[in-house]
Amino acid sequence: MFFLPKSLDDYIVNHSEDEPQILKDLTRETHLKVLQPIMLSGAYQGRVLSMISHLRAPRRVLEIGTFTGYSAICLMEGMPSGSELVTIDINEELEDFAGKYLSRFCESDNRNITVHQKIGNATQIIPELEGTFDLVFIDADKPNYLTYFHQIMEKVHSGSLIISDNVLWHGKVVEPIGKKDASTPVLLEYNRLLKEDKRLQTVILSVRDGLTLSRVL
Repeated sequence: MFFLPKSLDDYIVNHSEDEPQILKDLTRETHLKVLQPIMLSGAYQGRVLSMISHLRAPRRVLEIGTFTGYSAICLMEGMPSGSELVTIDINEELEDFAGKYLSRFCESDNRNITVHQKIGNATQIIPELEGTFDLVFIDADKPNYLTYFHQIMEKVHSGSLIISDNVLWHGKVVEPIGKKDASTPVLLEYNRLLKEDKRLQTVILSVRDGLTLSRVL
């Protein structure tokens, strides 16, 4: 989704950090072998995620929505050795695909990061996770965003960062809601909740389809 003129968007991309080769390879293979490659974070958003992760240097990261592993690798770029990533996806058919690239990153970067790929319904898996997380990235099915939020608030601490993707939902958040649209009403409520929750400091970035940063106070 482009909210800026393509010429300006291209300029931004061309003057930001280049996409690493491993992510170029992952993108190419995803487009060749996987349905709905549009679900990839993409080069520019990936560089934004990488920058945020480098600035936070999280030791424990929870990702809700692995897909083929693109965003996970971007987040891993800023994680120090000895850190841990838990990534959840409902599609077991993509487990090996994503796992291959996650392992390749760890090996090529010579960094000791423990990766736990969990397959199943995130709303059932999150309550079972132990400990707290320094960074949480939410990029899964939109109708469950409110559930995810309430669950992860039990898994974060002061200073934790929550990143939420697709919060502008192709611009639908400022358009009339279709009768069969199950996602937009949830995102409208989700965005309101993040703004009004006194436990958070929140800002929406107009990065691609909307990226919200929420810092736990």
